[in-house]
Amino acid sequence: MIILKSLQEIEKIRKACVVVAEALDGIRGLVRPGVSTETLDEFAERFILAAGAKPAFKGYRGYPKTLCTSVNNEVIHGIPSHHVVLRQGDIVSVDVGAIVEGFYGDAAITVPVGSVSREAERLIKVTEESLYRGIEQAKSGSRLYDISYAVQAHVESHGYTVVREFVGHGIGRNLHEDPQIPNFGARGQGPRIKPGMVLAVEPMVNLGGSATIVKEDGWTAVTADGSLSAHFEHTIAVMPDGPWVLTKK
Repeated sequence: MIILKSLQEIEKIRKACVVVAEALDGIRGLVRPGVSTETLDEFAERFILAAGAKPAFKGYRGYPKTLCTSVNNEVIHGIPSHHVVLRQGDIVSVDVGAIVEGFYGDAAITVPVGSVSREAERLIKVTEESLYRGIEQAKSGSRLYDISYAVQAHVESHGYTVVREFVGHGIGRNLHEDPQIPNFGARGQGPRIKPGMVLAVEPMVNLGGSATIVKEDGWTAVTADGSLSAHFEHTIAVMPDGPWVLTKK
């Protein structure tokens, strides 16, 4: 069931989303060669708690950390560790969620570590562009898979693939709510988009094939062919006059 939110509820979600956006800004500034993903996680937890919020991921279905930090061929749900030290030329996808007054915010970015290859730069750029192509379709009267189609069309026009096993989602009083938002689909299909929907749109894009494998830790998803992967996400609210990106400051 898709839960439509009131303006008052959207404003509460916005508070959580601002914490997320500010945390990601801080993390972006910390990413450099020689930094461990555990260091990023420790910063994020301190920041979220200091803002009067709670980490949304830590303890969720047993997940052990505040962030998901996915390096190079890791697609999503990479677990921060002192043993994972970022190196020149890596790319790292950072996903973070926060809870404020019982409402969730969720966003992700992919960051280059120092100087990266042109193909890595291009993958990051196209993935972020596809996020905004999807968001543009999140307007009252459209269909949900108009978002999906816009993401897929942009990604595939550049020769990349969208991950199919993992999807975007509704969000509000729970981290994951209906509807699921795949990053592929046919235009004009799916539920009608209505004001009050709050959605986490999150393209996950691979340089090679779309297939993924979950590692033995039960969380970290990697590309089956070892190719690079990038991930961007915003939480948005559908308003009468168009989408409002809540995870932008």
